[in-house]
Amino acid sequence: IDPLQFSIEVPLSTARAFELFTDQLTRWWPLAQFSIGQSHAVACGFDSHAGGNVWERRDDGERFVWGTVLEWEPPRRFVITWHPGRPAETAQEVEVRFIACETGTRVELEHRKWDLLGPDAQQTRSGYESGWAHVFGHLFFEHCRQAARD
Repeated sequence: IDPLQFSIEVPLSTARAFELFTDQLTRWWPLAQFSIGQSHAVACGFDSHAGGNVWERRDDGERFVWGTVLEWEPPRRFVITWHPGRPAETAQEVEVRFIACETGTRVELEHRKWDLLGPDAQQTRSGYESGWAHVFGHLFFEHCRQAARD
């Protein structure tokens, strides 16, 4: 199954775009819609090192792991496993790259290794296609544009 690939350009340096994606995830990620705790989810983030977690925290303090940081190379890229609400052995990989360009930074997201989901892989991939288009292509993009104005 082909990876999902998205690319946006934001008017920020690679370091600033990387920071907004990782350090400010809670500020732009739609937790009420895309989380395990839904309306009870209050934060999400990255442990900023290889071997750390991508996580969500609920209002009662319980923490859920969405994935594991495989590679952490600020401000150039990171690679994580991705399995929110599913067993770790079904995890796909998500790589996000931050590349300097004439207008600031091109941010590329690739979500791959769908085959680990077995018979549900194609259906799950289809759902993520619209999900990433909204979360990455719209919400993260707008968060970066707002940060550039501030």
